[in-house]
Amino acid sequence: MRSGDTLRASGRATPVAVGFAVAAVLAQISYPLVSGGVKDAVTFCVVALLAAACVTHAASARGAGWATLMVLLTAGIGLTAEIIGTRTGMPFGCYEYAQDRIGPSLAHVPVVVPFAWTAGLYPVWCAATVVAQRMRRPVLTRVGLTTVGVVGWDLYLDPQMVADGQWTWCSPFAPLPGLDGIPWTNYVGWLLVAALMAAAMEVLGRSPMRTPTVSPLVPWGLFVWTWLGSALAHAVFLPDLGWSALYGLVAMGVVGVPFLLALSRPRSDIARDAPRRADRPVH
Repeated sequence: MRSGDTLRASGRATPVAVGFAVAAVLAQISYPLVSGGVKDAVTFCVVALLAAACVTHAASARGAGWATLMVLLTAGIGLTAEIIGTRTGMPFGCYEYAQDRIGPSLAHVPVVVPFAWTAGLYPVWCAATVVAQRMRRPVLTRVGLTTVGVVGWDLYLDPQMVADGQWTWCSPFAPLPGLDGIPWTNYVGWLLVAALMAAAMEVLGRSPMRTPTVSPLVPWGLFVWTWLGSALAHAVFLPDLGWSALYGLVAMGVVGVPFLLALSRPRSDIARDAPRRADRPVH
């Protein structure tokens, strides 16, 4: 792959991935407007559509085999962590999922939940890559930024889903200020699991691009939408979630601010940074 390719927004479009992404955004916009069983259906659709957008984009960019391995890695680690978490309280704290609301369950974990890990991680990982390829230690940078970004995503996700009753906490540990009902151990658990996923993604990240000219706008757009759109939704449209808007905005901003700065740089500056990269950049 030529240096700087991951910083270009141009490239071959991925219409299927774009369609899934647009549908997911529309479903998210409808979320504050519905209630009851309709809201549960919207929640399921949001996760399914986001995951589909990520997987189809990854398949277009790197091939179906790579995308399949990404799903097995992210959803597999996510499902394992969730099953262990609901049974033992480790590493997140004591919690349990509501049943029969967002689809069938496996070992008391809704089947759609592992794919939320895929949908949450891939856009963050793609954005983190843009920043990491400018750094002297790109692998460590990408792992670190991906980890923090995914935890930032959960600072939006967990308060919203707890408020909707999709899962409940029974942990004795204190919450973060303003995030009542969610123990601080949840975010430690997310930090550990996200770091494991990010490190495992480095193995996949070193495989060659099948189609270097595929546009990265789908994962980039989903990242920015999640970062800024969720902050707006929590601050304005979802009651009592103002604190999660602040937490998520700041935490995802650790990735988002340098990501936007990297995209704004002249291509000549990008070229000067190319010799410093130690790993193969990816979309």
